[in-house]
Amino acid sequence: MSNNNRSQSATPARPRNMMRPGGGHGMRFEKAKNVRGTTRRLLGYLRPHQATLITVFVLATFGTAMALLGPYLMGLAIDKLVAGEPLSVLLRIVGIMGVSYVIAWIANTGQGILIATIAQKAMRVLRGSLFEHIQRQSLAFHDSRSSGELMSRLTNDMDAISRVLSQNVTQLFSGLLTLVGILIVMFLLSPWLALASMIFLPLMMGLVALVGKKTRGAFRSYQSNLGTLNGTLEETYSGQRVVMAFGQEDRVLDKFDTANASVRKAGIHAMSYALLIMPMMGVLSNANVAVVAGLGGWLAINDLVSVGLIATFLIYSRRFAQPLRQLGDLYNQVQSALAGAERIFNVLDTVPDLEDTADAVDLEQIKGDITFDHVNFGYVPDVPVLKDVSLHADAGQTVALVGPTGAGKTTIINLLTRFYDIDSGAILIDGEDIRTVHKESLRRQLGIVLQQSFLFAESVLENIRYGRLDASDEDVMEAAKLANADRFIQQLPQGYETELSERGANLSEGQRQLMAIARAILADPRILILDEATSSVDTRTEVQIQEALFELMRGRTSFVIAHRLSTIRNADKIVVIEDGEIVEQGHHEELLVQHGAYYRLYQSQFRGKEESALGSSGSQGEKS
Repeated sequence: MSNNNRSQSATPARPRNMMRPGGGHGMRFEKAKNVRGTTRRLLGYLRPHQATLITVFVLATFGTAMALLGPYLMGLAIDKLVAGEPLSVLLRIVGIMGVSYVIAWIANTGQGILIATIAQKAMRVLRGSLFEHIQRQSLAFHDSRSSGELMSRLTNDMDAISRVLSQNVTQLFSGLLTLVGILIVMFLLSPWLALASMIFLPLMMGLVALVGKKTRGAFRSYQSNLGTLNGTLEETYSGQRVVMAFGQEDRVLDKFDTANASVRKAGIHAMSYALLIMPMMGVLSNANVAVVAGLGGWLAINDLVSVGLIATFLIYSRRFAQPLRQLGDLYNQVQSALAGAERIFNVLDTVPDLEDTADAVDLEQIKGDITFDHVNFGYVPDVPVLKDVSLHADAGQTVALVGPTGAGKTTIINLLTRFYDIDSGAILIDGEDIRTVHKESLRRQLGIVLQQSFLFAESVLENIRYGRLDASDEDVMEAAKLANADRFIQQLPQGYETELSERGANLSEGQRQLMAIARAILADPRILILDEATSSVDTRTEVQIQEALFELMRGRTSFVIAHRLSTIRNADKIVVIEDGEIVEQGHHEELLVQHGAYYRLYQSQFRGKEESALGSSGSQGEKS
């Protein structure tokens, strides 16, 4: 976006009627507002797959039951061996054990595949909803957020949720089933040994709750810092040429090191809590086994339990601690996922500040008659950028907007394209208020060439076709010829099929601008907007482009922003803007005669060229 669209004191800050999510460069971390609501909302994305989920839980239940059968059968085999039972009995028990473990493996594998499929389908919906919601937001939304912050939500936060849904949901369910199943079996086999196995259970549960309480804020801080680091990386990479041109590599490295150190600090903090629970649970688990072994040995000596039962309880005690450790680890991952989900839902709950009204209609084919009727606008409240602006352009007229930087020229364009909504007044196209029509139907009839053209990492052909997706290859090439871009395109390694690098970095600035003009020509709009469209090309190429643009503007309403006044002398109407107000408007000759603002602008440029020419001549004279 050009700097022309803002006065110096009117840089867009936080959009009105929008709540800024936690995290980002400000590093303010909000506490969880509604954990239960976030969980319920996140699980809502699994609701369309209820039938498959039921199958998953049935398989998990069956697999857990088969896994718990093994230790009991092993204890039974030990008792049979001690009692001197024949080998055939032992082999039969061992065979049943093997079958139970195979069935458990099949059930666990099946439910793992099913839950992974469900999770990825749900993530596709969530990811698509977030991306679509971001695309529907206004420029004010994007002005108030770094791209790295939004990318962090689409990548890091999504990955955290995906891991929990695809891997941890069934582990959580299986872990709970295992705990309940082991408790039931142990109390059925020996209440005393069961009670002994539960001595450390309250301590284990308390440990999980205490550590888990600390992890959520730690993971939230980590993810927010990671979003800031992503923003730094994206910004640095996008501006790499500027960094190198001004020799600011050391400054960029310092900035990266600061952000990286914050991620390291937050990561250590979060991971320390996450890793703390595992060794502590291991110690308690070993203590629990020792208690069961000690009590079981005493009971066996007094012929109250069998040796096989003690072996069964030792295995169950080990397995009892295992799901507790897993649940502690899962709790940490769930905290990370919930922190990410809150950040995502925060964006999804941001209501677009620029939406079509309920009774909006499509804007039919227009003639291009445009009226600004006493328009007032500011990017932030109480800081006006445009003040009572009124102007009219007849269909087919070319209107040039001139004035100093920050006067409000590009702001007028932003309002005409409805990138922002006005504060008061009205903007009419063919007598229709643009706030009463669908934005898409309005923008389909606009062609825009910005001061800084943007190209995608696709072929030259597809980049130009972006102006009209249903255009044939011949239409694309014809548009390139009209924009005088065909010649340099033909000289590229694969011509129109040449793949461009990111942002078209393998083309010159002038070549990128020619392609942007070709894209606008292909769109064949009723209203054409040129924001310094020829500022990045040499004088010779500018003449060629002007010829193509004059042909393109014929019969179309055109708004042209230009600093070089020589390029807009033939405009039907020249509008001079200063400090957000229209101070003059009229034809070139008419405005010069008035000796006002336009005259002063024109004279300053003319004198600058004249002095430059004289300086060049004087230098040559000195050399001679």
